[in-house]
Amino acid sequence: MPPVSPLQLFKSLSDETRLSLVLLLREKGELCVCELTSVLKETQPKISRHLALLRENGLLTDRRDGKWIHYRLSPHMPAWAAAVIEQAYLC
Repeated sequence: MPPVSPLQLFKSLSDETRLSLVLLLREKGELCVCELTSVLKETQPKISRHLALLRENGLLTDRRDGKWIHYRLSPHMPAWAAAVIEQAYLC
């Protein structure tokens, strides 16, 4: 997968739910879908759809643990993209 482009990053973060997911994962490290739905008070299908888009754009990675899927920020994200997320988190 090619690294995330500036256009992909900003399009991904322009949605309030996706921005909230990214900032929450920045703060907590790794969370499963059930934890994300609980914190954000959104439905599982909505959260899963946004997580899939973030994963496709190279911002997240996932790992399966039995029936649970845990998400975290991608360690392969370009440094400039990680810096943008860090600055958004600090605001």
